[in-house]
Amino acid sequence: MGAVWFAERMPSLRHELLSYVVPRVRGARDLDDLTTERARLEGWHATLDRSLPTRLTPGLARDFEVEVDTSAGFAVHVLTPRSARPERTLVWMPGGGYVAPTDALHVRYTIRLARRLGARVVIADYPLAPEHTWRDSHAALVAMTARWCTQSRVVLGGDSAGGGLALALAQSLRDAGAAQPEHLLLISPWVDLTTSTPATRWFAARDPWLFASKLSAYAGWWAGDADDLARPEVSPALGELGGLPPALMFCGTRDLLVPGCRLLATRAAATDWDLTYVEEPDLIHVYPLLPGLPEARRAWRLTLEHLT
Repeated sequence: MGAVWFAERMPSLRHELLSYVVPRVRGARDLDDLTTERARLEGWHATLDRSLPTRLTPGLARDFEVEVDTSAGFAVHVLTPRSARPERTLVWMPGGGYVAPTDALHVRYTIRLARRLGARVVIADYPLAPEHTWRDSHAALVAMTARWCTQSRVVLGGDSAGGGLALALAQSLRDAGAAQPEHLLLISPWVDLTTSTPATRWFAARDPWLFASKLSAYAGWWAGDADDLARPEVSPALGELGGLPPALMFCGTRDLLVPGCRLLATRAAATDWDLTYVEEPDLIHVYPLLPGLPEARRAWRLTLEHLT
C-alpha cells in the first residue's frame, strides 16, 4: 500500500469563503421526504439538457474534437486533442450523487488534466437515479472502459459518486480478467453506500454541502434493492481490493464521505493494492475540483507527480 497522508494545515481563507458559497449556489438542503424528492428529480431530469457543459472551458472546440458515442446506450463524450494523436486516455465518471449529470466543473478539470497528460478525455454521462439503478449501466461501462484500456494507456477516475463508480469498474475489470487502467484517480469518492461506518453521523454534522438523509435516499435508488447496497458494484469499499491498479485518493474532513474513504484506506492496507490516500483537515467535498483554492493546487501537483 502507498502512503496515507494527513496534511496538517489550516484551511485557506478562499476555502472558507467557498465552503459557505458553493453549497448555497448549488442549492444544498436537507431532504423533505422521499416522495417529494423523487418527484423533484424526475421532473428535473425530464427537462435536462444532457449535452456537454462547456462554459468553464474556453478553447475546448479549438483544441479538441468533440464526439458523442451512444453505442453503450447512453452518451459518452469523447474529446480528442487536435494537435497530436494521444497515447493516453482519461476515462472519467462524473459525480452528482448518481442523480445529477455531468457538470461544467467536471469538464474543466478533465480538460485541464488531459492537456498536461497529452490525453483524450472520455466522460460517461450514465443513466441517473431514481429512474435507473446501477444495473442499467454497469456492464456497459465496464465494456466501454475495457475497450479503451485495450486501445491506449488509461487513467480511470471520478469524483464523489463517480469516484466510487470508477473503483467499482476497476474491480469488475479485474474480476473479468479484462485489461486494466494504469492508474485510478479518486476525488472524494462515495465508496460505501451502506453508510455503515459509525463516524458517519458525526461527519454529517460538519459537512455544509452533503446531507445524510439525501445520500441515504440516493443510495437506495441507485442500488434499486436493499440487498444490493453492499455489493461491490455499489459499495466498492466493501469489495475485494487486491490486484487493483495504483490509485490516488483525496478527501477532506468536512466531507460526509470521509468515513468511507478511511474504511477503504484501512481495508486496502491489508492487501497488495498501492493506494495513496491524501486527507486534508476541514476541507469540503471534492475540494481538488474547486477553482482557485491553494488546497486544490496542492492536490493538482500531487496528481501530476503520480500520473506523469
